[in-house]
Amino acid sequence: MIKQELVEISPSLICTDLCNVAEEVQQMEALGIRSLHVDLIDGHFSPSMPLGLATVAQLRKRCRMDFDVHVMATDNEFFIKELLAIGVQSITFHYEAAFHVERLLQMIKAAGCQAGIALNPATPLSVLDYVLEHCDYVLLMLISPGYAGNQGEAMVPYALRKIEECRQYIRRSGRTTRIMVDGRVSLEAIPAVVAAGADCLVAGSTSLFSRERTLAENYRQMKDKITQGLAARNFS
Repeated sequence: MIKQELVEISPSLICTDLCNVAEEVQQMEALGIRSLHVDLIDGHFSPSMPLGLATVAQLRKRCRMDFDVHVMATDNEFFIKELLAIGVQSITFHYEAAFHVERLLQMIKAAGCQAGIALNPATPLSVLDYVLEHCDYVLLMLISPGYAGNQGEAMVPYALRKIEECRQYIRRSGRTTRIMVDGRVSLEAIPAVVAAGADCLVAGSTSLFSRERTLAENYRQMKDKITQGLAARNFS
């Protein structure tokens, strides 16, 4: 039997009903979801600012799930220090916005937190050559970062190829770095992205938070789609 736990579901906080966040977080905890994906955007790196540090800090006090924070900012060091003080479990920042990539990774790891690098859709994997050893995750953006509310934006056409190439790249390195995918990871797309090698799915408005069904129904469908994707994996 294929273990669904091989692939993690990390719900995107900005795709919840932001007027009823506490209620939806409680529902996710009741379903056994262990990780919450928190997008922290400064309004400069990406033209959106749905959540602030104060909101993250308050929610951290009321939520048992691990916080997987995706920083989309130009001043990474400031946000990383603040997040470490809040007590999050994982921090991913963008290669495109960081001058001192290795230093930031080491800062995160030294605090006992998992660290990752996020890549915009067109950023090549080769930028990871000298820092992959410090990464617990590589986050592949499958849409332009920060546009979760734009329902008309589709996953980039080369998304599956990039996931496959990232899996091969990590395997050649001999590391166990996990691949997280973010952006239009819909119910329909899940089998293909899992088959390509994704280890963690950021769940948003086209999957877990689809308003056509309840959260519990969407979660069951996601797990079914993950099982289909794992069955289709053919890693040599």
